[in-house]
Amino acid sequence: MNNDFIKNEVLVHSDMLLQYANKFTKDQDDAEDLLQDTLMKVIRYQEKFEKSTNLLGWIYTIMKNIFINRCRKNGVERNYASTVFPDSDPAKQQSQNKCMDNFLAEDIESVLISIPEKYYVPFMMFFEGYKYHEIGEHLDLPEGTVKTRIYTARKLLQEKLKSYKVS
Repeated sequence: MNNDFIKNEVLVHSDMLLQYANKFTKDQDDAEDLLQDTLMKVIRYQEKFEKSTNLLGWIYTIMKNIFINRCRKNGVERNYASTVFPDSDPAKQQSQNKCMDNFLAEDIESVLISIPEKYYVPFMMFFEGYKYHEIGEHLDLPEGTVKTRIYTARKLLQEKLKSYKVS
C-alpha cells in the first residue's frame, strides 16, 4: 500500500471519522487530535490492513484503542498525582505557581536522558500508549523483553527521582 491508499481510501472518510472521534471525546479540538493520531497510526500500520476486510472498521478500532489508552493514561496520571501529592501536601500547594512543576519537569527530563536507550525507547513508547506487542513488533523484541525493559526503566526512574517521594 502507499500514498494512493491513504489519499483514495482513507482520507475520503475524514468527515465520518471526525464524527466518530466527536462521539468519543465530546470536544471538537480533542476530536481533531484523536483523528490526527488515528491517521498517523493508519499510515504507520497501513501494510497490516488486509484489502478484503472492512477499512472503516479497522480505522474505527484503531481510533477506539487510542481513545481508551488516553483515558487510561489520564486516569493513571490523576491517580498518581493525587497519591504523590495529596491536597493537604504543601508541595502540591507550592506547585500552583508552577515553580515546583518546572523543577520536577527538568529533573525528569534529565533522568530520562540518562537512562540507557534500550530501556528508554520501550518505556517512552509504552508511556505514549503503545501496547507491549506493538512495542515488541516495532523494536523486533519478544514481548517479555519489552516488559522487562519497561520495568527496569521504571525502577531506574524511581531510584533517580527518590528525592521527590512523599512518605
